[in-house]
Order: sequence, then structure tokens, then C-alpha cells
Amino acid sequence: MQYTYDENAGIVQLILDNDNYKHLIKARRQKVGDFLSFRNLKNSFLYNYKIISIDKKSATLELFSSEEKEVEVEKKLHLGWCIVDPKTVEKELPYLNELGVDKITFFSSDYSQKNFKLNFEKLEKILINSSQQCGRSSIIKLESEKSLKEFILKNPEAYMLNFSLKTVDSVKEEINTIIIGCEGGFSKAEIQSFNQEKIVGFKTPLILKSQTAISAVASKIII
Repeated sequence: MQYTYDENAGIVQLILDNDNYKHLIKARRQKVGDFLSFRNLKNSFLYNYKIISIDKKSATLELFSSEEKEVEVEKKLHLGWCIVDPKTVEKELPYLNELGVDKITFFSSDYSQKNFKLNFEKLEKILINSSQQCGRSSIIKLESEKSLKEFILKNPEAYMLNFSLKTVDSVKEEINTIIIGCEGGFSKAEIQSFNQEKIVGFKTPLILKSQTAISAVASKIII
């Protein structure tokens, strides 16, 4: 872990309990006098604390130093992702966070399964764990829209990932927002209603799963 998340990081005296206590004191066996790094993910500061006391259920830490240390990729990429199985999202989210994706907006499309519901609280916990591991000083921002139409109204500059002779590589510098379909991709009506000049694809005849496509396009545009 590059740091530990605590929403109260930054205050002079920090009390560790619950999961952070179990992980740092019980599992990692940190002891009095050790120094630990924390972020609150509300700003770009890294806070360094010293453990001053430990008891059976909590530990007390004092702020030793702080520094503004932003760890982010330069490219700000916004992904529009048609709603897929929450288990698929939960599995793929850490990879997208590590790549540096700035924001994901989930929305329903013609081929989305309407019974799927995303638990944003659970997704944020997954993102926090990911950022602690990779050192990122923020997490992906998560949003939702009711439909593809509403997403496009708010993001008219968006590109669509689909089968196309125009490749992602050829225009990746221009892409700040791109939409990815669910299993089955986009319907004929959705494709025809979209700006054809902003439909891009990969140099492959193979059909990719939604989670494969979203990680591939993010890595091509960001890295």
C-alpha cells in the first residue's frame, strides 16, 4: 500500500479503529513510533503520522508532516459505459482506476438489462482500495444518466466505440469522452442517430466483451 485512506486525515490527532486498525496494527503489526502515510481523497495532500499509542481496539497517531503531492495522469478521460452486470463493473473498476480514468458515467441503452442496479457505495470502496495500492491521489468520479440520449445531450463531444474504419489511435488526442456498449454493443437505431464522424474502432475483426473493450480503449487513449 502506498498510503492508507482515512476521511479524517489531516487533523492533528488521528484515531485508528475498525478496518484500518485491524489492517495496520493487527495484520501489518505496526508499532509505537512507526510512521504511516494517509490521504483523505478530498485534496491532493499526503499526511504523515507517527503512532504514539496502541490499545486493544484503537491506536492514536499524531500528525508529523504534510505535503501537497498530486499523483495523477495528464489525460482526463471520461467514459460513458452502458450498464452491464455489476459483478463485471466491480471486477474491471480497479484496472480503470489504475489507468487513471477521470470519470465514468453509467447509463441504460437499448441492449442494457434493466434489472441491473449498481451499488455506488460498494464501487467507491473498491476504488479507494485501488488508489491505496497504486498511489493515485484521487478515485474515479462515478455518475449515472437515465439514457444514452441524455448522456449525449450533456456530452455532445463524445465519441462512440464501435466497428469503424476510423481507429481510436488515429484520433486519440481529440478524445476526452467516449461511450462503450454493453454485451451486444449498440442497436442499429443508436448507431444511426450518432454522429458518424465520431464513431471509432480497433484494428481487429474480433468482437470484444464490454469489459475488454473499455479497458483497451482507456489504455490506448491515456497511456
